[in-house]
Amino acid sequence: MNNRRKLTALAGAGHASPRFQLFGEDFLARAGGILTTARRTLIAIEVVVIAAIALAFFRPELLDNLKALSPFADNAAEQAVTDEEALVQALALPERSTPAADRAAQSQQRVTDWLAKRYRIAGTASSMLVDAAYESAGEVKIDPLLILAVMAIESRFNPYAESSVGAQGLMQVMAKVHHDKFNDVGGLSAALNPVANIQVGAKILKDLIRRAGSTEAGLKLYVGAGNMASDGGYADKVMAEHARLRAVAAGKRVPTFTPPQPSERVREAMAPELQNHAPTQTEPA
Repeated sequence: MNNRRKLTALAGAGHASPRFQLFGEDFLARAGGILTTARRTLIAIEVVVIAAIALAFFRPELLDNLKALSPFADNAAEQAVTDEEALVQALALPERSTPAADRAAQSQQRVTDWLAKRYRIAGTASSMLVDAAYESAGEVKIDPLLILAVMAIESRFNPYAESSVGAQGLMQVMAKVHHDKFNDVGGLSAALNPVANIQVGAKILKDLIRRAGSTEAGLKLYVGAGNMASDGGYADKVMAEHARLRAVAAGKRVPTFTPPQPSERVREAMAPELQNHAPTQTEPA
């Protein structure tokens, strides 16, 4: 009995298989048509997108016109401006000084560091003295490195140095001789004030160079050797230190060993003449 049912079922299955075959083929044909249509639709969309991009690239005004037709055009434009401003502020960098100013600052810093090492003075003190020299040099139109060279030879950057003939401070200014130049910086009591001493010394140096006609001759007057055949090598020492400072400012490697103590100054050798008020070139014209 069971065998008969199995045979009947197989026979029925055999008769039904052609129908299922036809249904499957019809399903596959329709599915293929749908996929073909979808593929063509995607291709058409891609073509439209590419055309829109090309249009926006070559004819941006047309895209702007289309945007203007949108009811949200105004809001979108305002939002775009806001977003752009926010981006600019977010990406804004601190203002940088000009390359020339950068180079000048680096040059001055090299001089500051070198002097601190060479003369064994604190970095902050060296920075203050160099700043004062550069500022004073700018006021009287003279090379700041020459002022620093004079300070190096005169006092080795000791603001309280004082010679036996009354030369005082960083630039060993004869305060009693040039008392009038201290009127604007606090009077004679400011002779040992580092900044005031540099300011007055720079003015004296500039006047003497102008009067003598050259830097070397002006230095001879500055040390008080105008009436002497020789200045004892003073001008040569200052100019040698000036040359070293120029090399440092230019970024060259210059030894920073501590220089030997300066030899006896020409001005001190002239003490009798100065004390007797003999005519000297350190006196005002």
